[in-house]
Amino acid sequence: MKQTNKGFRIGSHIILGIVSLIVIIPFLLLVSSSFTREQTLIARGYSILPREFSFEAYRYLFAGAGNIFKAYGITFLVTVLGTAAGLLMTVLLAYALSVEKLPFRKTLSFFVFFTMLFNGGLIPTYMMYTNVFHIKNTLAALIVPSLMVNAFFVIIARSYFSSSIPAAVLEAARIDGLSELRIFFQMFIPTMRSTYAAAMTITFMNAWNSYLWPKVIMTNSDSQTMPMVVANLTQGYVTDYGMLMLAVLICTLPTAIVFFCLQNAFAEGITGAVK
Repeated sequence: MKQTNKGFRIGSHIILGIVSLIVIIPFLLLVSSSFTREQTLIARGYSILPREFSFEAYRYLFAGAGNIFKAYGITFLVTVLGTAAGLLMTVLLAYALSVEKLPFRKTLSFFVFFTMLFNGGLIPTYMMYTNVFHIKNTLAALIVPSLMVNAFFVIIARSYFSSSIPAAVLEAARIDGLSELRIFFQMFIPTMRSTYAAAMTITFMNAWNSYLWPKVIMTNSDSQTMPMVVANLTQGYVTDYGMLMLAVLICTLPTAIVFFCLQNAFAEGITGAVK
């Protein structure tokens, strides 16, 4: 029996090692290409180690450093504000749907979960933001969509609310005079860090990597996000792939840092919600 378990562990480690290599090799090629001259990439292709070490891509890309830093600042501001506001709205709705005395709770839950079947609509949303709200080409046009609740995270947070604190404890808190908001902020928020971290990780990645909506609503070339800057590098007759790889690497770093910092809490939050 022990030999079987040992063999299973060895086999699992081998499979995980192979999968890890498959995942990390594209990233190594990305880093290597950013330090390789464009002519070398065209003539000899990509390699894990740079064949001719050069800072050519860095020099050309940061020649327009003002645009890069501005795009980085806009993307970071929109992502942080949108993630914080969106998660707050989502978790508040999840808590409200978990309160048993809420009228029509099951009906509201059905409509929230029903929205998972649809992704909105680009044209109606664009018309609403331009003709009703009149916020085209503004940061608000990028932040306001984040206020829409994510039904998937509502399910996760609601599942956590339903199992984390017994109903008797909640009833005792209400008898002691705690309002629903105080119960939410003083009892639930401190105990749901892992679930909140899981939701924040995915929301941050989606907001940072968003391309289609900023491309549609931000027609002003002076207000671009990082994904838009990366996409613009492929325009024209000739594409500098070394500089393109560098831009992709720079754009990838924030999401990679956030994931690696919160990976343990992310795994705990997802598994806790499933349980």
